[in-house]
Amino acid sequence: MSLFDVSDIVAALHAARDEWRDAQKRSREPGSREFPSREALADIVESLKGALFPMRLGPPDLRRESEDFYVGYTLDAVLQSLWTQARLELRYTSRHDPRSPEEIDEQATAAVREFAAALPAIRRLLDGDVLAAYQGDPAARSVDEVLLCYPGILAMIHHRLAHQLYGLGLPLLARIVAELAHSVTGIDLHPGAKIDAGFFIDHGTGVVIGETAVIGKRVRIYQAVTLGAKRFPTDAEGNLQKGQPRHPIVEDDVVIYAGATILGRVTLGKGATIGGNVWITDDVPPGASVSQASLQNAPRKAAA
Repeated sequence: MSLFDVSDIVAALHAARDEWRDAQKRSREPGSREFPSREALADIVESLKGALFPMRLGPPDLRRESEDFYVGYTLDAVLQSLWTQARLELRYTSRHDPRSPEEIDEQATAAVREFAAALPAIRRLLDGDVLAAYQGDPAARSVDEVLLCYPGILAMIHHRLAHQLYGLGLPLLARIVAELAHSVTGIDLHPGAKIDAGFFIDHGTGVVIGETAVIGKRVRIYQAVTLGAKRFPTDAEGNLQKGQPRHPIVEDDVVIYAGATILGRVTLGKGATIGGNVWITDDVPPGASVSQASLQNAPRKAAA
């Protein structure tokens, strides 16, 4: 006999679930899982890392002559798993936009096929990120060390995959993939952010990049940098307007040092250098160097 009588707790939890489902207009009908699985997505991403970098992130006993066999076998299994998760998300969203099961299956299949076709381009982008980290950090001994050890690269592997899913109409899967890296690295990259080639996050803890940020080529940032929103517009009913451009645009070859906070739809011009611990809410011209001292000495704008 159990030491604990949990029957009342089970009944109370059942009631709490029913209250939530009723409030969210969810079905009480018995059935299979309604939502994508975080655990399944974690397994999918781990397998994709191995397929992208088989000799470094694949199984420890893999031999080079077996690379193609391993990649093919892994992709065959992982894409089927991804299709299952994509189908779950599309079924979930179809509650508000009803579609037939056949339409959902076709959309899931098309999305996963397009995702798979993008993997070679994602691999090349990640190669550029790894090289940027190696060239930008004097402490890096090799590109292999960068790939295996640097949290910024782990975050970018997840981001490159998540951004592709986001663009294919699978934002929940994308957000889960992004949050898996966030929970490990402390680097918060929204999957909607557009990040061009050769991006390097050094150290990385506390970095936040918002959904509508646009980042150019060869940009380097350090820990505790925020590319965030300055304000959140609302509609006539007071509801947040989602998807509006509200995060910074960072042009090519910009460097942003630790602790800098850049807010709103401002532009950091090509080649600008942003010093540590500055707070920026206005455009920065190309090639400019911004520091705490330069901001303190700048003429203040007249109050509106």
